[in-house]
Amino acid sequence: MKEQPVADTLQLSEADKEDQYVHQVYDEIATHFSDTRFKAWPVIERYLLGLPVGSVGADIGCGNGKYLGVRGSGDIFMVGTDRSKALVGICAQRGFECQVSDGLDLPYRDGVFDFAISIAVIHHFASPERRARAVAEVLRVVRPGGSVLVFAWALEQNGRRKFDPNTQDVLVPWVLPASKAQCSAGRGELAGEGESAQSKVFHRYYHLFRKGELQELFEQVGGCTVIENGYDRDNWYIIAQKI
Repeated sequence: MKEQPVADTLQLSEADKEDQYVHQVYDEIATHFSDTRFKAWPVIERYLLGLPVGSVGADIGCGNGKYLGVRGSGDIFMVGTDRSKALVGICAQRGFECQVSDGLDLPYRDGVFDFAISIAVIHHFASPERRARAVAEVLRVVRPGGSVLVFAWALEQNGRRKFDPNTQDVLVPWVLPASKAQCSAGRGELAGEGESAQSKVFHRYYHLFRKGELQELFEQVGGCTVIENGYDRDNWYIIAQKI
């Protein structure tokens, strides 16, 4: 039977929940996750291709770096950050400039970038206050007049995932196939002789955004003007210009 999302009933602090059910999970599944992330989504590709030549920007929560190379001509410059050391390692192997960083405390000066993107990241923060801080950080590192693009999972999804419309905080399973689960958790040891590798199930914390909630979050944070919002690939998205 296929694993299904379940309601989040974890009795943990927000930081511990993110550590155990986001950060640690992505370090465990990084290689398999990266193998499934290779095609740019249309809205994000359009945004990046529309940036002026010479623009400098950041991908906050860049994963395996698939968006760092969209402008392959090199006529814009992008750096990436991610909380997962394993995913940052994959970016480095691909020749991208990336570093480990927490989305609530980015290692950049105020207003240093022309643009920033944060794709499918904000929903992993486990409280309204932390989600607001994450949006504020994305905006902080962009100059006035610059723009940001943020995607977050929608509660109202049209794809293969179906969620209880009354439950916004969930644990979503990631099944790591036996072929990818050869390493013991946290030790990097290959399964020994006589040990049969089995698939492993990890659960990732998500806050599912209802329609309009992402825009409300940007309005709460302030300091920007929303210039486009919409729905794409089971996500709500916002393009905003910093004031």
